[in-house]
Amino acid sequence: MFNSTDELRMKRLYFYIAVMKILNITFCILFTISAALQYNDPDPWLWIPIYLYGAVLCWLAFRGKYYPRACLLGIGTYVLYGLYKLLEKDGAWDWLTKHHAENIAAAMKAETPWIEDTREFFGLLILAGVLAVNYLYAKRKAKSRT
Repeated sequence: MFNSTDELRMKRLYFYIAVMKILNITFCILFTISAALQYNDPDPWLWIPIYLYGAVLCWLAFRGKYYPRACLLGIGTYVLYGLYKLLEKDGAWDWLTKHHAENIAAAMKAETPWIEDTREFFGLLILAGVLAVNYLYAKRKAKSRT
């Protein structure tokens, strides 16, 4: 049978699986809603696929199918585009330094360019973070099998 160490490992494994399922279904729903809200954005052709890519990978991870290379592709894309959104004129860095981190959540309609770019920056940061968690979990899961 199992000794206490094996039982503890099994409990820990089931806990991690449950946490990852909750994380992934939550972010799948949030990313899908975010994609749907982009229909009235000035560039929906860009942002709908960005959010749907994250939503699809979260859905697959929820189903127990992890794709580390797809996660790395998403992370790389989101980080590079996030750096652009951080450093561009009226980007997140300008919001932080020139506009004293003005409230970006007060009104849904972005009336100034730095609010829109800062929101986009944080969206990319969240997407990259979620995919990074899935990537690390997939790598750890693959390592434990060997």
